[in-house]
Amino acid sequence: MEFQDVVRKRRMVRHFTPEPVPASTVKRIISTAQRAPSAGFSQGVSFVVVTEEALRKQVGTACSEETYVEAGYAPFISEAPVQIVICTSEEIYHSRYNEADKKPEGQDEIAWPVPYWHTDAGCSLMLVLLAAVNEGLGSAFVGAPDPARLQEILGIPEAFVPIGVAMIGHPAPDKRSPSLKRGRRRVEDVMHLNGWGSAASDTP
Repeated sequence: MEFQDVVRKRRMVRHFTPEPVPASTVKRIISTAQRAPSAGFSQGVSFVVVTEEALRKQVGTACSEETYVEAGYAPFISEAPVQIVICTSEEIYHSRYNEADKKPEGQDEIAWPVPYWHTDAGCSLMLVLLAAVNEGLGSAFVGAPDPARLQEILGIPEAFVPIGVAMIGHPAPDKRSPSLKRGRRRVEDVMHLNGWGSAASDTP
């Protein structure tokens, strides 16, 4: 599939069929997600793949699935045949940036104006979603309102914080989010050329 087609087809699917996803497909998706940018090549992002039905239901409960159901959506978090919990470790990044090639002797660790462990996790998440579409599947993402609960359910070490859950599966007809009525902002509204305030339409 062409890259632009993958990007345009990606959407948050909120209903999945029970058709299983082959383990080999899941492995390809995770392998693709590993190609995301990684500060210092720290590689502090890990993935917990959940396929067992009982565990998927626990994850759904931990991610407040009942609020989606009450709003008229299918129980799409737990019904997705594959859940991928994206986890990131701040500790790994600090450890990496205390190595000799990143912290010369006598100097302090770099300042972290942005928590790049979360940036890298977000990049990995997007590759998961796009890779799923490229495999002919549907995908979605929900945040983790209580990361500690997911750690408990799935035995995730304290050093790895789950940022949320990606759902992968074969899409079924679903209820679209009412937020889509807002429409997509124009490129001219979000692109600033050579400084804030000059729009893309000002390009010579």
